Amino acid sequence: MLNLLSRPFRGGIHPESYKTLTNGSGIDRFFWPRNVFLSLQLRNGATLTPLVKAGDSVTRGQLIASGRNDMVAPLHAPVNGIVTGITPHFSSHPSKVKCDTIIIRANSDRRWGETHPQQNYLALSSEQIIERVREAGIVGLGGAGFPTVVKLQFARKGGAHTLVINGGECEPYLTCDDVAMQEYAPEIIAGVKLLMIASGTKKAIIGVEDNKPNALAQLTSAASEDDAIEVRAAPSIYPMGSERHLIKFLTGAEVPTGGHAGMVGVLVHNIATARAVYQATRFRRPLVSRVITVSGKGIGAPRNVEVPVGTPVNEVIEYCGGVKESTSRLLFGGPMMGQVISSPYIPIDKTVGGILALTDDEVKTREQTECIRCGQCVRACPMGLMPFQMAAYARLSDFSKTEELGVNHCLSCGACSYVCPASLPLVQYFQFAKGSINANRLKAQRSATARALNEERVQRLEREAAAKAAAKAAKAAARKARPARGKVKETEND
Repeated sequence: MLNLLSRPFRGGIHPESYKTLTNGSGIDRFFWPRNVFLSLQLRNGATLTPLVKAGDSVTRGQLIASGRNDMVAPLHAPVNGIVTGITPHFSSHPSKVKCDTIIIRANSDRRWGETHPQQNYLALSSEQIIERVREAGIVGLGGAGFPTVVKLQFARKGGAHTLVINGGECEPYLTCDDVAMQEYAPEIIAGVKLLMIASGTKKAIIGVEDNKPNALAQLTSAASEDDAIEVRAAPSIYPMGSERHLIKFLTGAEVPTGGHAGMVGVLVHNIATARAVYQATRFRRPLVSRVITVSGKGIGAPRNVEVPVGTPVNEVIEYCGGVKESTSRLLFGGPMMGQVISSPYIPIDKTVGGILALTDDEVKTREQTECIRCGQCVRACPMGLMPFQMAAYARLSDFSKTEELGVNHCLSCGACSYVCPASLPLVQYFQFAKGSINANRLKAQRSATARALNEERVQRLEREAAAKAAAKAAKAAARKARPARGKVKETEND
């Protein structure tokens, strides 16, 4: 247990760990879905344009949907099969919103549609690597889903000098990164080298929590011949996997509040993202599958499974022994920052790192009471905020005061809710407040834009009116200065 003097950052907690449910079983690579459902609308609302239609045969790795720019990563077929339709289907949003979805019926052939000749991939230029990452549709696999190609471009233009690889995985159940580091260490190190070339960074630091000794050993061995890559153990404290806290521990640099890693010359990527970059660069394979943790006491046979993107939740759970009757909650991700699965037919997208089936014993639902102002949430907050005060103002819908207290800097890590003896849904209060603040800000921006357009219109009408008046006055003056016809004829006769 870390004492206050040895803590790598302020706050943090040690939630009960359930990693032993899955961290000793390796990766199951035998799962294959019957159907995949590929949403044409991303979590941020951006949409893709389908490049296939119902009845088309598709091959694994084939481009099937594209975005309008680099901020919208393209989609590729994760299986060989036939497109059965493009129809509305459940999206990953907890409200069960439906959006247009490409549905593919998979066959049993697992081969890639195209193969490419081997080459010295480490001799590729940064532009060539970035182009292959773009074509592969790689996004951040730590959960954020930000397009990797955009981060690489920003880092190169911004002059980033250090690449940080996040192997924290501090959620209590998730072990997919842990087993990936154990089984794919050489591929991950190769991916790190490619990320360094693409971003222009001079050194890389891989941070792995010290509760993953096998992963640390494998990565250290794989990186032993490259002096530019350092593998370091980080203390096992939640949320060590947070980008800003891992950067501070590994480099000593502190990301400004409200800022981003690029401001301190650092680029951060996830372990799984590094491996995806290696696959895309060496074999020209797009991101069409990922390793996820299927765990919880409600799962019949917990394990880590490599799952094609677009597989519905019910097929994965069925493969892992189904759920027990005592299951009370299904989650995407971990219990601290995860999202409730509102339907078993929701497909897995590129950002999903786990499926949890939690029992009543794990959920530990407690009766909600009033805040007793004990300050435990303040001690747990890794951002140094005052959660109990922010929650009080959020409940009163006083969003200006909530914003003053720093709610927009909240990580939504759930540490405050975890330690709260009153069982207050603090994170939900803050998410509501942030949503309202953003909505009010957008409303104000729209109002300001409307006012500016109206003022511009008024000024334009005034200018047009003034121009018309001036033209009218000029014509009148010209008529007045012109001699009358009758007088001109009299003058001629004389």
